[in-house]
Amino acid sequence: MKSVSVNTIELPSAPATSRAEKPQGAGQEGFGKELEAAIGKVDQLQLAADVEAQKLAGGEGNLHETMLALEKADVAMRVAMKVRAKLVEAYNDVMRMTV
Repeated sequence: MKSVSVNTIELPSAPATSRAEKPQGAGQEGFGKELEAAIGKVDQLQLAADVEAQKLAGGEGNLHETMLALEKADVAMRVAMKVRAKLVEAYNDVMRMTV
């Protein structure tokens, strides 16, 4: 039987610094950058899926590769929507808190 390698979606890893080493407010900047990078990765997967679909429609592409690209893009978008829902939920919880 032939071995087949499938590319996986890589998530960014957390930096190896402790909280004591970070200056005040650095966490907000880091979160923003990480969020921007994650959204960029989702966008790249969507664009790659579009390219593969266009190739397949033109008769050049491979059905297997196209379906993999489409599924990767779909999973990435679903995860992004779940993260968005959690962020909105957390924001609403904070706004409901009494001071």
